[in-house]
Amino acid sequence: MKPIDPGLAEIKTDMKRLAIAANSIRQDIIRMLVESKSGHPAGSLGMADVFAALYFGALRHDPTNPSWDARDRVVLSNGHICPVLYATLAEAGYFPKAQLISLRKLGSPLQGHPHKGALPGIENSSGPLGQGISQAVGMALVGKREKKDWRVYALLGDGELDEGQVWEAFLLASKYKLDNLVAIIDRNNIQIDGTSDEVLPLEPLADKFSSFGWNVIVIDGNNLNAILHAFGMAQSCTDKPSVIIANTISGKGVSFMEKKFGWHGKSPNKDEGDLALKELAEEMKKLEAI
Repeated sequence: MKPIDPGLAEIKTDMKRLAIAANSIRQDIIRMLVESKSGHPAGSLGMADVFAALYFGALRHDPTNPSWDARDRVVLSNGHICPVLYATLAEAGYFPKAQLISLRKLGSPLQGHPHKGALPGIENSSGPLGQGISQAVGMALVGKREKKDWRVYALLGDGELDEGQVWEAFLLASKYKLDNLVAIIDRNNIQIDGTSDEVLPLEPLADKFSSFGWNVIVIDGNNLNAILHAFGMAQSCTDKPSVIIANTISGKGVSFMEKKFGWHGKSPNKDEGDLALKELAEEMKKLEAI
């Protein structure tokens, strides 16, 4: 397999392929969580479109050579949504899909938070929220210092924006004009204890990032066309870091999970999993028929 270097500004991406990939990723997430009997479905399902667009439409990477020096780096800060990362890596060919059902099992490389070195394609170890953007800023600084043309994509949940450290990192990224850094905020408006408005309101979020010197892009995070366009805008921005505020539907694709914060960290049982997979399979048939 050749390195995936799509150059969003130069080519058109097969939208049907991306939609099918996102659906396949969602189905694998459900299977993993049913088997593990623990995990986080809401954010994982909600971010499947972003991950599909990133790995199959925007990211420079090579699944057959995960350590390729020219690859873009992906930092998952909100590591509890690792099922979507694992499923996407398997979909891209980094490791066999058969490994996915070992999620959270003793001795499995697919732990409840990603661990660098455990699996090909994992760039950072995550656990405590709020740490990933600092790691990503460090990587982007190295890229600038060494005059590399790869980018760093940092994915964060909106809940971790409650922490002060992330804003220190945002300020540092702006100071050094890290236009090789793209932060992607999963703005699903839920946290483990309720909605983000109830726990700690974040709005006006876009204005806050603008005041910190970032290029701000606000999108429907479940619209593949919008996501790809946002990546293209971020790639073309110079002299400042970019943030994509992706307004997503938590639990997207599974009707009884959508927009319910109770599914933040609750895995589906066998019956719930079968129902979810039935819904997703019906949607897949529609996509394949297009």
